[in-house]
Amino acid sequence: MRHLLYVSMCLFVNAASGEFVSPSSVDEVRERISALPQDEIWWTIEGDAMAWHFRNLPRMFPMAPIYRDGPVRELPRRPKAALANARVTTPSGEFSLRELIDSTHSTVMGMMVVHDGAVVYEHYPRMQPHEKPIYWSVTKVLASTLIGILEGEERIDVDKPVSTYVPRLAGSSYGPVTVRNVLDMAAGLNCLEEYEDKTSCYYRYSVTVGDGFYTADSPGDPYAMLAALEVSSFAPQGTAYAYSGVNTFVLAWVVEEITGMPFQDAVSRYLWTRMGAHSDAAMLAPRFGVPNAHGGLVARVEDVARFGMLFTPSAADLGAADVIPQALVEHVLHGGNPDLLEHSRYGDIRAPGVRHAVYQWDRVFDNDDMFKGGWAGQGLLVNPRLNLVAVYTGYFGEARKEVAILGPLRSALGQVYGDD
Repeated sequence: MRHLLYVSMCLFVNAASGEFVSPSSVDEVRERISALPQDEIWWTIEGDAMAWHFRNLPRMFPMAPIYRDGPVRELPRRPKAALANARVTTPSGEFSLRELIDSTHSTVMGMMVVHDGAVVYEHYPRMQPHEKPIYWSVTKVLASTLIGILEGEERIDVDKPVSTYVPRLAGSSYGPVTVRNVLDMAAGLNCLEEYEDKTSCYYRYSVTVGDGFYTADSPGDPYAMLAALEVSSFAPQGTAYAYSGVNTFVLAWVVEEITGMPFQDAVSRYLWTRMGAHSDAAMLAPRFGVPNAHGGLVARVEDVARFGMLFTPSAADLGAADVIPQALVEHVLHGGNPDLLEHSRYGDIRAPGVRHAVYQWDRVFDNDDMFKGGWAGQGLLVNPRLNLVAVYTGYFGEARKEVAILGPLRSALGQVYGDD
């Protein structure tokens, strides 16, 4: 393993030169894949191996392609030294933003900040710009965005039960839950995110899509599993927040039924082909080609930034001003129910400066930051008012002692752009 780490470090030496650099050797690919666990989920391995896995998933598992189209909308580069040099305070000390990201206190692999349509900060300390890492739960806002687009086309009423659009769910516990309450993680069902209890509702779902540990004999049809799902409720729907990727899969299923195409193709049709993306993307789809709609996006950092730009005035710079309805942006910013966080399944999880959680976005802050995070150190932050987007991707260190980057990043952005 020591020589693998050495090889990985060597491969990043020329990352800033603009010249293509291979992200992995032939031997490393074979050794990394050979070392995957045979009796547990692959993503339980942390540290340097996790970083490699996150950057190399297309070498390891089947993918459902997401296609781009049309001319690439190049993003101008206007570096903002004040942002890289902004001083941030962390539990590990005070640093500049750049120093923190480069330090041993960080596991950020890549970060991009776009302001007024131009890249003002871009840094790839632990990956190559052309690589396509996984973003885990950042993926969830693809589903809610597609629902918002279908709302704008008047093809869905989110106040109707999901069974209106997915008749197979009529007999399921999800059948009577409204699309809005699924969007807001307020289904009220005991199907919470659960990575340990393999008998839980969530884990049984995760096995069917290949995100949980499975064998050849494990159930592999999430549609059948959810159509037959019977679970208890912990609260009336629409009254309490409870995070679950199952909600996101249900939304993706709604999208599939309305559009008549697989979820990844709907992402292609309504988003990736319309935003001047640099590259195709993909969705992790280990079992039977079903995409992990709750957490499987694999894409270049700059293309996730372009997706974020669709919520800002800079969408016009991408030739995509009409892609996302302004009504969706306004609803995410101002239409959420703050009571959901107060009465969540986990108790009162409100926090100072947080407005609400809505439409799969984890938190909308009082300064209009919209944030969606990923399980092991990924994030998408969008501020439409400031015409600002930040994307980062990372991993868990072996002891998980790394500094969570969202707080320092928001501090740095506030120092430079807070008065705009």
